[in-house]
Amino acid sequence: MYSVLAVPELNYQEETERINSFIRSATSEAHAKGTVIGLSGGVDSSLTATLCARALGKDHVLGVLMPTSFTPSQDNKDAKALASQLGIRTEYVDIDRISGSFFTDLNVEAENPLSKMPMANIRARTRMIILYYYANLNNYLVAGTGDRSEALIGFFTKYGDGGTDFLPIVHLYKTQVRRLAKYLGVPQHVAYKPSSPQLYPGHKATDEIPIEYDRLDQILVGLFDKKLPAEEVSRLTGESLVLVEDALGRFNASRHKRTFPPSLT
Repeated sequence: MYSVLAVPELNYQEETERINSFIRSATSEAHAKGTVIGLSGGVDSSLTATLCARALGKDHVLGVLMPTSFTPSQDNKDAKALASQLGIRTEYVDIDRISGSFFTDLNVEAENPLSKMPMANIRARTRMIILYYYANLNNYLVAGTGDRSEALIGFFTKYGDGGTDFLPIVHLYKTQVRRLAKYLGVPQHVAYKPSSPQLYPGHKATDEIPIEYDRLDQILVGLFDKKLPAEEVSRLTGESLVLVEDALGRFNASRHKRTFPPSLT
């Protein structure tokens, strides 16, 4: 029953070549010298960095590590190890003081539960500002690391990790990202590491999305690739109709994140 809506298998070699061609075209058309990527130690940024290094050469890729005091040490180790494996240059910027300045000047009450997500989004937007600093400094483009699973349900910060110049892997579901990352030599523990944006202490993807990606992706395939009604997706996946409608609701509510701001022109 689940195989009906299984996430499609990739021809890894062809897909790699297709993405690499896209990266080179996007960079060339912008007359940019390379790309800058925020390295988190997670699978999305690791795959994006790997693809950019293959497409442009290691000397034209800059990885920026932007931890906080609560970033797991293993994530920092994984990001540094990947950069070393690829041979790319890195910068290290602890964002606590920068984002902390916003919190202080805005009189943010950190203990107020209502402050949790605004503070998280400030951290994401702080990272975007830093990436664009290095991009402007080097005449580079900011390579986004978002995937299709996140894009469809709006699981990204507008003008934060959603603030990029191009998106090399946004057509791939998280399941496909993990498989392609493993194929290209990203360490398996990174390729299959549970998603954790780390925008607040202990932050995990499942704090904000209803189910793990392997199950969510099948729902998304049914809704957006097969274009089936929610009831049919529920029947074919065995997931509750409530979960399927939740995914569809997230897509509709986050349309503004995926489009140019509306205007009268």
